Amino acid sequence: MPFTLATWNINSVRLREPIVCKLLKEQGPDVLCLQECKSPVDKIPREQFTALGYPHMVARGDKGYNGVAILSKTPIVEAGAFDFANLGHARHIAGRLENGVTIHNFYVPAGGDTPDRDKNEKFGQKLDYLTDMRDHFAANPPQKSILVGDLNIAPREDDVWDHKKLLKIVSHTPIEVDHLAAVQASGNWVDVTRQDIPDGLLYSWWSYRAKDWDAADKGRRLDHIWATSDISGSASGSRVLRDARGWEKPSDHAPVFATFDV
Repeated sequence: MPFTLATWNINSVRLREPIVCKLLKEQGPDVLCLQECKSPVDKIPREQFTALGYPHMVARGDKGYNGVAILSKTPIVEAGAFDFANLGHARHIAGRLENGVTIHNFYVPAGGDTPDRDKNEKFGQKLDYLTDMRDHFAANPPQKSILVGDLNIAPREDDVWDHKKLLKIVSHTPIEVDHLAAVQASGNWVDVTRQDIPDGLLYSWWSYRAKDWDAADKGRRLDHIWATSDISGSASGSRVLRDARGWEKPSDHAPVFATFDV
């Protein structure tokens, strides 16, 4: 049975509950993975989501920052929640669907403004987080799995609006790209979005700082959907719902979609 999955850094699930509901009503993904929920789990507005046909959820939350959740139309059971880099942050949740597919939902640290771990502790935490992800999947090879989330790295030249200008900007530096590639290799993960859309500029994030984000179009592809090689061939229909970036009181991220026939 095919199912459609979406991933979205919502930048406060309580503040933006109306646009989460809009997405669920209009797009109807079978599974919605949210990051940066900025809410304890018991404060996530589950009643509204249940009323729209999403009665199942696994989640981890922090008050006012971080936080990850997976909403599902069909039953999902928790399959792990790891504190990579020992940060004490709610940045990972895994859930297993009835069809046996495990979904890892990640919110990788942004890394601050300066790409130097000696000058910026947050950048070091980001690199350590990615290293722990790499080591985890190397030690526990995933199968029949999907990895999604705000990975806070735009790895390819056509994942950013200007490759040369962003080479020293956190999210597109070579060291971050190398760390992300190591994570991908460790689990034999396939970038499903780029499998479906192999060429061309593609973004999922546009800064709030731009007066007209759409016209400026200085975006980055920070949000990703990966799958293990045993099911990556079943993926199709990848897309970014760019219009959502222009909804009322929007997140600075747009949802990314893919469909799997597993």
